[in-house]
Amino acid sequence: MKKGFEFLKELSINNNREWFSEHKPQYDTIAKANKVFFNEIFSDFQESDNLANLHVFRIYNDVRFSKDKAPYKTNFGAGFSRRKPFLRGGYYIHLEPDNSFVGGGFWGPNSEDLLRIRKEFERSTTEINRITTDKTFVKYFGKLEGDDAVKTAPKGFDKNHPAIDLIKKKQFVVRRKFSDNEVFSDDFKEEIVSTFLAMRPFFDYMSDVLTTNLNGESIITD
Repeated sequence: MKKGFEFLKELSINNNREWFSEHKPQYDTIAKANKVFFNEIFSDFQESDNLANLHVFRIYNDVRFSKDKAPYKTNFGAGFSRRKPFLRGGYYIHLEPDNSFVGGGFWGPNSEDLLRIRKEFERSTTEINRITTDKTFVKYFGKLEGDDAVKTAPKGFDKNHPAIDLIKKKQFVVRRKFSDNEVFSDDFKEEIVSTFLAMRPFFDYMSDVLTTNLNGESIITD
């Protein structure tokens, strides 16, 4: 991992196609090692959850609609999705010098799922509050995050509702940061797996919400 971070530091200074082309063989070696690492995590965690697939993100930036025209990302990332339709939520690993984290959640729920989540919180926040104040959750993540939110209240919801801060959210995610030394440590892979496990009560609750109606009846059809 150290060689990978050294490469990313150099790339952040020389984020151009000429430099990358010259160092492409070095990148290919690092990318191959990263893929092995991510696959090992997928295999290890498959014993604790039902994962559908692993997606290793490309280092190439899509600059077509971005203000940032740098051609390459300065991080390595991988996503692990749970098997639908009964299981929801996705795990994510972000590796970047001085900005590494392991996280997951519901980054951009579709309109139907978002409404269902909001309706659940409108009815009761007892369970989500129990999960997010649990000592293990707080130890690993601190709090439930998600920066994207409506300004006042979604259409059809009371802006004075006691849970309006939750109801306004468009994202429901968690994140645990890691220092570079922690990333380089021998037990980093085990720490990733334990972090994923710490998300499970949150994921399992949200899966229950998104696979039932407000009466608790399953909406999954064969």
